[in-house]
Amino acid sequence: MNKTILAEIISVGTELLLGEIIDTNAAFLAEKLRDKGIFVYRKSTVGDNILRLTTAIKEAMQRADLIIIGGGLGPTEDDMTREAIASVVNEKPFIDDQLFENLRQMFVARGREMTENNHKQAWLIESAIALPNPVGTAAGWFVTFDEKMIVALPGPPHELKKMWHEQVESRLPISDQFIYHRTIHTAGIGESDLAARIGQFTNMESPGIGTYARNSGVDVRIAAVAPSIEQAKAIADSVIMEIEAILAPWIFGYDDETLVSAIMKQLTAAGQTFSCVESVTGGNLAAEITDCPGISSCFKGSLTAYTNDVKIRAGVAEELIREHGVVSEQVVLAMAETARKMFNADWGLATTGVAGPDGLEGKKPGTAWIAVVGPNLEWSQLVDWPGSRQMVKNRICRIVFQSFFKLLKEAKCR
Repeated sequence: MNKTILAEIISVGTELLLGEIIDTNAAFLAEKLRDKGIFVYRKSTVGDNILRLTTAIKEAMQRADLIIIGGGLGPTEDDMTREAIASVVNEKPFIDDQLFENLRQMFVARGREMTENNHKQAWLIESAIALPNPVGTAAGWFVTFDEKMIVALPGPPHELKKMWHEQVESRLPISDQFIYHRTIHTAGIGESDLAARIGQFTNMESPGIGTYARNSGVDVRIAAVAPSIEQAKAIADSVIMEIEAILAPWIFGYDDETLVSAIMKQLTAAGQTFSCVESVTGGNLAAEITDCPGISSCFKGSLTAYTNDVKIRAGVAEELIREHGVVSEQVVLAMAETARKMFNADWGLATTGVAGPDGLEGKKPGTAWIAVVGPNLEWSQLVDWPGSRQMVKNRICRIVFQSFFKLLKEAKCR
């Protein structure tokens, strides 16, 4: 019989607590559980300590039906997830013959020696089903105990994701609730302004509405819960339509769409292309552009012209730099036009400025000019927003993409 399922995620590893590794696994697992109608009420991170990990699992079992543990399945003494689970369910681990043989063959195939430490990776307990790991040495566990489920997965993300899709999802019970969610992406409007405009919806019990700032702009998340996905969608859709009407001038996409993919959609529909010449952003523009699948349909290429001589060789007039300085509106517009000509593109983007900490030409870090040049259009803007070098570069990239999208949208409307 279906029932509402509550889950908790426990990430294991002292390196996570020290900030040496970013925990992307928990975000992946939370998303996949949400898509199955399983409610994640709590996520925690525990270091490589048997007492703290055992306590965390015991406490999670008091609150949740499903506990998913990521990490701690390696061969070393500080990998303690198996020991902690065995302690919680009061069972003694044993070496499983099949797991041991699979492990041995894997080491032989890789031409590596299997040490005594690796034997623990062939452990199993009576309450556990082994979850094979075709790309690593750490098998997972699927434990059923006292009407609870404990899933132990390896820490490396590529191993965890493959095991989740191939070994775990099909074993999970079916929830009696479904979650429908939609995320609306906006750009060019602040979070407080946006929240005030849709304030009539944010205190609703269903669907739940949340706003949060991201690097690309401000997102609005709408989520509804119901006994079927169709019912949940019906609850959310009427509110989504009202919010869309209010935020229409700033919406650039939904869910997995990005600013760059929204730009690609506009350019592809118009049969146009773009390119860039960047200085202060040091290749970050091009990197973010080329992260977008299918972008080759409209992106011609880029040049990182970090020094003046490269700008000049690319086509920016030397006297323009000498007269106005490299961090100037005149130079950035010339760079954008150079991007168009160099790559034979319809649109050119450009950035020039000071990321910091040293102030070029007396300009303070965070000072930059950005430009977009296209068919019958020249646009530029001064950016004056200090921060660390990476913050400055990220912020400039965001403003360039937001502005380019807006200009494309306006050009389409004319």
